Amino acid sequence: MAVPLPSLEADCQACAALCCVAYPFDADEDFALLKEADTPCPNLGQDFRCTIHKDLKQKGFGGCVAYSCAGAGQRITQELFPGETWRDDPDLIWHMAYALRVLRPIHEALLLLKQAQALAIPAERAAQGRALMEAMCPEAPTSVHDFEEPEVQDALAAVPRYLQSLAPYV
Repeated sequence: MAVPLPSLEADCQACAALCCVAYPFDADEDFALLKEADTPCPNLGQDFRCTIHKDLKQKGFGGCVAYSCAGAGQRITQELFPGETWRDDPDLIWHMAYALRVLRPIHEALLLLKQAQALAIPAERAAQGRALMEAMCPEAPTSVHDFEEPEVQDALAAVPRYLQSLAPYV
């Protein structure tokens, strides 16, 4: 039986612009301005949409163009904080941003593992990948703490080694 995966594609319309809040902006990382973590980008509109989205690259925000949350942003907004946003409750800004910093690496790892399942790999290796995916998908999560459990974090830490083990099959 396949592991039920969350959506691994970003859906900005279903998010509260968590990427525009959670991460710092640094000129060395292709951002036209400096911004502290847990601080909304000054280009963010009241509707959680980027006011310069169509001109990001031209205005020096290549880091935004290259970024993907792999679906973690909308999962946090819709599942872990349903009906709540940091705009409505400013005390949530740190909690929602923290959740993105925890879930994004998990979603990225799930995406890589999903892609690895499409390779012609031995059944034993495929089963190892599915086991890692299952460990990173806690049943009915209600809090970021569900993703900080040792089995989830241990599985996340094992992903690079697992993916390297697939090199002979690529």
